[in-house]
Amino acid sequence: MKTSLHHNKIVPKKICHPYDQFEQLNGSHPLKNHVPEAYVEYKVRQKKSGKVYYFNFALAKQLGLLEEDHPEKMNAGLEKKILETFNIVIINEYDNIHNIKHPPGTIKENTYMATRYLQLQHPSKQGKTSGDGRSVWNGQVTHHGITWDISSCGTGATRLSPASAKQKKFFKTGDPSISYGCGCSEKDEGVSSSLFSEVMYLNGIRTERVLAIIEHNNGLAINVRAHPNLIRPSHFFAPLKQNNYEYLKKMYDYYVKRQKENGFWSDYPKDEIAGYDYFLAKMANVFATMVAQFEDEYIFCWLDWDGDNILMDGSIIDYGSVRQFGLFHHEYRYDDVERYSTSISEQKIKAKYLVQTFVQMTDFLKNKAKRPIKSFEHQGLLKEFDKIFEFQKDKNLLFKIGFNNSQVAYLLHKHRKMVRDFRSSFSYFERIKSIKGIKKVADGINWSAIFCMRDILREYPQIMQFRESFLTNEEFVEIIKSSYATRKDLLLNQYRKQMISLFQDKYMHMVKLVAINLKKNVKHILCELTMRSSVINKYDRITGDAVTIIVDKILSIKHGPDEIYKIMHDFLYFQNHDPSKIRKLERHKIKNTKEVKNLLEIVRSYREGI
Repeated sequence: MKTSLHHNKIVPKKICHPYDQFEQLNGSHPLKNHVPEAYVEYKVRQKKSGKVYYFNFALAKQLGLLEEDHPEKMNAGLEKKILETFNIVIINEYDNIHNIKHPPGTIKENTYMATRYLQLQHPSKQGKTSGDGRSVWNGQVTHHGITWDISSCGTGATRLSPASAKQKKFFKTGDPSISYGCGCSEKDEGVSSSLFSEVMYLNGIRTERVLAIIEHNNGLAINVRAHPNLIRPSHFFAPLKQNNYEYLKKMYDYYVKRQKENGFWSDYPKDEIAGYDYFLAKMANVFATMVAQFEDEYIFCWLDWDGDNILMDGSIIDYGSVRQFGLFHHEYRYDDVERYSTSISEQKIKAKYLVQTFVQMTDFLKNKAKRPIKSFEHQGLLKEFDKIFEFQKDKNLLFKIGFNNSQVAYLLHKHRKMVRDFRSSFSYFERIKSIKGIKKVADGINWSAIFCMRDILREYPQIMQFRESFLTNEEFVEIIKSSYATRKDLLLNQYRKQMISLFQDKYMHMVKLVAINLKKNVKHILCELTMRSSVINKYDRITGDAVTIIVDKILSIKHGPDEIYKIMHDFLYFQNHDPSKIRKLERHKIKNTKEVKNLLEIVRSYREGI
């Protein structure tokens, strides 16, 4: 039963201490008032043990928790404030049933919420028992006009975990008899998420980010995460599944209000029906663009229709099963014990079904009666989704070649068919698999791709500056072959030779068209492509395999939070693939230290993996 505790509010007060901004993160959140059905509330207590293992100084400044000129160093006052704010554990149902007592001085005044959202692995299949199983929301902060949500993973076992739903009982936090149900998170999980999410963020891929890692004994941790809006599609799909119009309408109104306040949807129409259409157009664009980006950047993010592992703006959340491949390993599937995941090429189907579900949802909101999902299979919006997806795929490939924004726009507007022809040859090589077939890998199965197309995009413009003729078939294959390719994989049949010819012909034709349009010579354009493509298609590009090894390496480094942050910060510089953002090393005091060199060697060793 809800109590008046869910009306926690932040009491405005004069900020006079450099770390007083942290005090806003006290469990208060407007979702409690707007959508009381959307969460379960918990009292929390301060943990005595624990220390700050990692703190993202840059993100803290972006959130306004630190002043811009604050040194990127930990001090006693800052660490104390971080621990006071985030080093907490919930007083859950197990504690209350067993009348477990805690010192009154350790119990915080406000309650914290674990939000409800749909997870289809729960027995109810309606979101009545599922949601944040080991997380609570700390609250929100506003800085430079953007309001951020902050949540913490590893703060105790809530009633919304799969274990509680399946076994129909409540669990003690830290119960060793269960895994994902004990309410705990691990330090390596936090380091992996921090590293991976910052790589994604640097390269323009939407994601939640890690603010802090609070270390406890036995490798356990509390991992603190931030994003401008932590609402997931599955937050909507719970009331949709339950046919609960009032609950769904409140969730929709809350989400739109936040998007407008943050300035993301400043042009949202006043008319209610027009607003729903606006929402749908946004969702089609967001998820078509997102899934095209995932496919082209070789990002595996297990998309399923309940929208449990992404946010409403397409941001990645929960890096437990997220990977970035070195090649287009489109047959990789994650083994989730009960079932295998989707593959990277199937993510489009899942994203499109998400959009179809949003169509069903807005129809429900318009008419107050829910129609079957099949009723919306032929919606015009789904055709628009396909168009956006195909356009984005063409755009992404031109960018990967190295064309700048104006050149990409010119080719898409004037020579779209040529772009599509080039993409067909590129995709042919990208998708070829080894004759060895499906093999077991550490966390699933894979049928290895054999060609590294980033290598040809990086090397080709440089080579063509200094020769008049195309590469021979053998030279072309020599550049693109990976360590997964066997001798038989590399045999040149007639069709493969035709694709090599098509690739080179269309590539150079696009270069010539751009040169003519800009009144420059071909070699000048090739030089520009060489410089940009060398950054975009960097040889030592991080993969999921590399992240696993790098995390182990970082955990073995016996340093404090300052040094851990610096090593990760300096390493991340070398994973920046945006040529417009590359800066001189000396200017930003990036040191290629022994630790950073070791991490880069790991990236190089696993560059073709999953």
